[in-house]
Amino acid sequence: MRQRIRRLVGAAVTCGALAAAGIGGAPAHAMDNQLWIGAPYETVLPGAEPDGSARERTMEVTISRDVADGEVPAGQLTVDVSEVAAFARVSWPDQCAPESEVRAVCAFPGMPDGTDTVPAATFGLRALPGADLGASGYVRYSATAGEFTSHTAETRVGLGNGPDLGLSQAPYQRDLRPGTETSVPATVSNTGNRTAERTLMWISASYGLRFEERHANCEYRDHATGTGALCVLDEAVAPGERYAMTTPLGVGRKAMYERFDQSVQPYSDEALAEARGEWTWTRGTGPELDLRPVTTRTAAAPEPDIDPQDNYQAVILDARNTADLKLTGSRVRGAVGDTVTAEVTVHNRGPAWVASLGAGASVATVRFRAPEGTTVGTLPEDRCWTAEDDGTSPVVHYCRTPIYLHDKASFTFEIPLRIDRVVRGAHTTVETLNDDSELSIRKFDPNLRNNSTRIVVN
Repeated sequence: MRQRIRRLVGAAVTCGALAAAGIGGAPAHAMDNQLWIGAPYETVLPGAEPDGSARERTMEVTISRDVADGEVPAGQLTVDVSEVAAFARVSWPDQCAPESEVRAVCAFPGMPDGTDTVPAATFGLRALPGADLGASGYVRYSATAGEFTSHTAETRVGLGNGPDLGLSQAPYQRDLRPGTETSVPATVSNTGNRTAERTLMWISASYGLRFEERHANCEYRDHATGTGALCVLDEAVAPGERYAMTTPLGVGRKAMYERFDQSVQPYSDEALAEARGEWTWTRGTGPELDLRPVTTRTAAAPEPDIDPQDNYQAVILDARNTADLKLTGSRVRGAVGDTVTAEVTVHNRGPAWVASLGAGASVATVRFRAPEGTTVGTLPEDRCWTAEDDGTSPVVHYCRTPIYLHDKASFTFEIPLRIDRVVRGAHTTVETLNDDSELSIRKFDPNLRNNSTRIVVN
């Protein structure tokens, strides 16, 4: 299940974002006239039924830019479906003018100052009768708008028979109050052409949240960053059918930056065994978790999920809370030639725990220089690094904590120092970086005065 979740997250990245990652070192001026195309990375079309009918898959394409300053004129998106024309039929929206049976030019609106994304086109793809289920190909895109141009982007398209379970994306929640309750809604749908007779659902609530019910058809596992659940839902989900469910959650006194994750897939004994792994799970004792039908069941036939890209959702739930980080240093002694170990500890005095479960940023990064007369030895490469040579002296070192720190917990860095010469009262200041864009200490720490300390040598 963990591997499946990672694949689902990766598959949700748009073509434009993937292209952007490839030019990470480009100077800002080189991207001023750059457009990015956002489109599904991959999709699977349900195969045609014996009567020739087939369910349509909708393809949504957007255009964005890196810098939202200035205006971008209205432009044109070119869509080429020549590689999939042998097994799929395309239906174009009104703003797309077909140049041929396999190519169309779609008009998209301009971007006023302050706008960074606009919808470009939404078109449909449907499997042709008798098409080979092993067929696949790419839909390719390019875009221009005045002097603005894009890199090409693409969507891989395949065919398959089976259910296609999906989860709706619930809205993020902000300013929750610790000690209260909230809930996360979801809709489970099947856009495939076969029935999912049973559903395996994986749920995870982070450490500051709690499940209000532990259902009898779910197994639970508490771990360092929260609680996971595996639920087997007996309601059959047929093609075109949608089911609603709501998960009530308690917002704990330690809650601050929380996260709720869900995924669904057709049930099988093998999928459940893979999800359980080698961990120990405990079955709940409360009322069973059920799906509530939104539409009426029309068909049934169990198959594997043909397109798992929309089987997952993650919801951010932020609570109004604080966490006071405090640094403590150390005093060390030694003779010339000795290597001594100084310690710097990051304490979380609470009341909230601190976690960056989305961005994966460290709770705290500390900065320091070697005390006079000493040289910093080898630091762990997975936690520490040295500043690039920018002409400063002495060299600046940085070390980072893990991405979470429970309330009342601490994390200690061990810093080896070689004493080159004895300097009485030599010391250095260690301090946290308080303005990391991914996890800003300044936003949650009510007392920055205790976020620095000293290492004193002799």
